[in-house]
Amino acid sequence: MSGHSKWATTKHKKAAIDAKRGKMFAKLIKNIEVAAKTGGGDPDGNPTLYDAIQKAKKSSVPNDNIDRAIKRGSGAEGGGAEYQTIMYEGYAPGGVAVLIECLTDNRNRAAAEVRTALTRNGGNLAEPGAVAYMFNRKGVVIVPKADGLSEDDVLMAVLEAGAEEVNDLGEAFEVVSEATDLVAVRTALQEAGHDYESAEASFIPTVEVPLDADGARKVIKLVDALEDSDEVQNVWANFDVSDEEMAKLDA
Repeated sequence: MSGHSKWATTKHKKAAIDAKRGKMFAKLIKNIEVAAKTGGGDPDGNPTLYDAIQKAKKSSVPNDNIDRAIKRGSGAEGGGAEYQTIMYEGYAPGGVAVLIECLTDNRNRAAAEVRTALTRNGGNLAEPGAVAYMFNRKGVVIVPKADGLSEDDVLMAVLEAGAEEVNDLGEAFEVVSEATDLVAVRTALQEAGHDYESAEASFIPTVEVPLDADGARKVIKLVDALEDSDEVQNVWANFDVSDEEMAKLDA
């Protein structure tokens, strides 16, 4: 999991920057709308909606925007789009496997944007099933380091709720569980009085491709290009970078 932790650290820092730029707002709003449409507009009875709202609030999305998204999704207000989730699979430079999750109201537009981002950055689209087997779907909760919170504190809070491991991402801890245990883990953290930044289903690689700093830079450039698309909600890649090469990358 070491490589995954380094990549998770990079993604965590990038997400914080994107949030400050307001770049994530539209995607977070889309998540809320879809969650409300799928499971209803009451966050107390819809854990997916609850977590989507919490993530949006942590990223400073205005409450009015959140409320309108819930109303559009639940049908209380008109104007909601018919979004569908589509998973694309591909390869980045160096033979790195990439999973791309889109949330779109136009399948053709999403496919075109994904294909363009891949080919312009040294990657290519793969057939369904070509790389998905290299990832496991897991629950991931990000817990910020605050008030002297230690890894042991987090571990003690989530162990009986089904957590499999806790990783140190530098500025936060990452709690990994089965996707089905995500709500239980998040609830255990809340009951223990620990704040959390996000809780969502994710894909964690089971096979990793080792890269040097130059190779990692190319992959991250490709991931950035994919995430720049309004159609793309999440991107996962299975590369590993050593501490020495990561230091060169950070520099």
